[in-house]
Amino acid sequence: MFTPNDKRYDKMIYRRCGKSGLKLPAVSLGFWQNFGYTSSFDNMEKMVHTAFNNGVVHFDLANNYGNPYNGSAEENFGRILDRGMREFRDEMCISTKAGYDMWQGPYGDKNGSRKYLTASLDQSLKRMGLDYVDIFYHHVRDPETPLEETALALDNAVRQGKALYVGISNYNREDTAKMLEIFRELKTPFVLNQPSYSILNRWIEEDSLDKLAIDEEFGLAVFSPLYQGFLTDRYLNGVPADSRVGKGATWIGDQLDEKMLARLNSLNEIAASRGQKLSQMSLSWVLHNKAVTTVLIGASRPEQILENIRCIENLDFSAEELKAIDG
Repeated sequence: MFTPNDKRYDKMIYRRCGKSGLKLPAVSLGFWQNFGYTSSFDNMEKMVHTAFNNGVVHFDLANNYGNPYNGSAEENFGRILDRGMREFRDEMCISTKAGYDMWQGPYGDKNGSRKYLTASLDQSLKRMGLDYVDIFYHHVRDPETPLEETALALDNAVRQGKALYVGISNYNREDTAKMLEIFRELKTPFVLNQPSYSILNRWIEEDSLDKLAIDEEFGLAVFSPLYQGFLTDRYLNGVPADSRVGKGATWIGDQLDEKMLARLNSLNEIAASRGQKLSQMSLSWVLHNKAVTTVLIGASRPEQILENIRCIENLDFSAEELKAIDG
């Protein structure tokens, strides 16, 4: 039986999603990696317990998360809920997404249709044993489906009581602005866009998506804040065999050249001067952007979660530090 920490809410910071009533922890736990059938169930359960016991109450999933089978992360999360956590459902914000290839045939490929999104959400709820999710996202823009159809499908999920809020992920500023207009006409509770963003990946600044979020009052839930592990101390002295780059488990491995290693070591020196690890400073830097509601971390063990949530202890940056990081 799971017994939560009585002081789990004492230190975590909670931020509002734009102008909505929904608050999320500054740090959320993502299930992209290490929650599939090939991972240790005991370890993933400990990671979820560790997160919850430290105020990380937002768990972010997707229909295709899990290795090697799509949906296995949601199934494992459902098992974790069944083993003593389901009674705390109302303390959690559970999100899932649909949009990438999921099942065979024209209705389960990369998709934004009403048919795909409706069927996928039903499947996700069944895998997790839930009546509803708190946030349902369209995972990636589908250029072959009209934005109106995708927006109506998300709105319909709310009207059916299967989702409380909706979001979009990997949408640029232009398409986000178009979706926002439709959602406002429908009065859909749209609260978040989920883009990638990090010290090494600043496309949302170049695209002005973060400015749009501030101006139009919706939140950003940022994924890959550590640039798939680059912005940790794992690669400061080369490539470990058991790392994501070493195992070939990332498509950006060829970027880890001598120039990148020099950049990472320089950033690590700035982090050390702030009394932080490189990963902690990198998360703090993302949260320093006023458009960001929460940063989504991944983890392979509970200790990583404890280490990363300490980023909230130092969220302030001097002008000199920001200049040095940009340099």
